[in-house]
Amino acid sequence: MTESDSSKFKKKLKKKIKKNIINNKNYTINNKGSVYFVGAIGAAIYYVSTATDFWMGVLGLLKALVWPAFLVYAALKGLGG
Repeated sequence: MTESDSSKFKKKLKKKIKKNIINNKNYTINNKGSVYFVGAIGAAIYYVSTATDFWMGVLGLLKALVWPAFLVYAALKGLGG
């Protein structure tokens, strides 16, 4: 392999690596929203199923939207923070 062939190969390889790195960033960003969505659905099912009347069910739906705040509060309370 000559020196010019080697430099062309390195340039092509760098382009391919950059392209793969840019494309892989999109996959990690989209996963966060799906985890939150599944958690919100689970929280809504839990809060509505334990509601004693209609307005407690409505309150449960609102709580399901902010369930991460309850999670962080309980974690910090358990850690003594």
